[in-house]
Amino acid sequence: MNNLLRRKVVLMPGDGIGGAVLKETVKVLRAVKFECDYIHADIGWEFWRTEGNPLPDRTLDTLRENKLSLFGAITSKPKWEAAEELVPRLKNKGLVYYSPIVGARQSLQLSECIRPCLSFEGNPLNFVRQKSGGGFEEPPINTVIFRQNTEGLYAGVEWTNPPRNVRQAFESHPKFGIFKDVKGEELAISTRIFTQERCNSICRAAFEYAKKHGYKRVTIAEKPNVIRETSGMLEKTAYRIGKEYPDIWVDSNNIDAICMWLTKNPESYGVIIAGNMFGDIISDAFAGLVGGLGFACSANIGSEVAIFEPTHGSAPKYASYKTSIVNPIACILSGAMMLDHVGETHKADLIRKGIAKVIKEGKYRTYDLLKVKGQQNVIYNGAVSTEDMGSAIVEAIGDVEGSSKYY
Repeated sequence: MNNLLRRKVVLMPGDGIGGAVLKETVKVLRAVKFECDYIHADIGWEFWRTEGNPLPDRTLDTLRENKLSLFGAITSKPKWEAAEELVPRLKNKGLVYYSPIVGARQSLQLSECIRPCLSFEGNPLNFVRQKSGGGFEEPPINTVIFRQNTEGLYAGVEWTNPPRNVRQAFESHPKFGIFKDVKGEELAISTRIFTQERCNSICRAAFEYAKKHGYKRVTIAEKPNVIRETSGMLEKTAYRIGKEYPDIWVDSNNIDAICMWLTKNPESYGVIIAGNMFGDIISDAFAGLVGGLGFACSANIGSEVAIFEPTHGSAPKYASYKTSIVNPIACILSGAMMLDHVGETHKADLIRKGIAKVIKEGKYRTYDLLKVKGQQNVIYNGAVSTEDMGSAIVEAIGDVEGSSKYY
């Protein structure tokens, strides 16, 4: 590929284990011969501590210029803890910590978040249920959550001790009457804001994805019987757009009901549409059925920029280990999603086949795949390192190239 035309991918390791899982992702991308130049960008806790901004403007500029990014992990803490960790010269300057990945989603208008939850055969952490006639079974799960990524409760429009004009606006609503005597300093307000434009775009993206990939069901996961205005807007939009896709069944389940049903028949769900917070919750719930956050990949898609990331946190207690032991598969799967996004679907499928082979054979397992239920802090001897797991996937890719046996 001509160097002038080579893609550039911005690498943002972030905090904790982010660098370790990102390193293995790049190794796997090179194994499938994805051609690009990698550019480092700063993000995370150290830049909050030393600069007062965990998402420096220079990083946003780099993302806007280069369009594609792989992100590792981030540490987020409550604002009062964050303020305490600032270097002395930045303390008492009125700086307020805000999650840099949430900030990136909003600054770059990455309004669509896609979170696939796919079970791999042989994963010891897969969901298992008891059959009615006795015995157990592992239903195959292949659900994709479409989460509106820039609005809702995560938009950050909130106050503690709201200004008088804000309070007056809320007092104009009859339901606010039960709060009228609450002192300002004892009152916190977080708003849930939806717009028709973003409801349209997330629903359209979900239905197009379902059509392209052969899903027969799209489900709205909201709470319109209680949160009538915002959940109601998203539900109405999904039903309206769904009429253009006659081969897809559209239904709406309350978010709490879905959380119950996914422990019974999770394989019945195909594509799910949800607002920001409910999408965050339900995608983590589904991830727990397919191996946990070590398998939870995601894409943040905007009209110009796309960031791909595992949904797990920075796991600082494991980042301090001399040899990294965390599971890099979620980040590697996020890399495969990036390949899908740029049209390199064959290479993306090779990565997923390689992962499927490693999981099915069971010779290489990171510590999370060796845990016993009820003993979540136990790490067994015999668990492979992050690097070993990445190398096993690279080797498996070579074995399965051109084969559809494992996926």
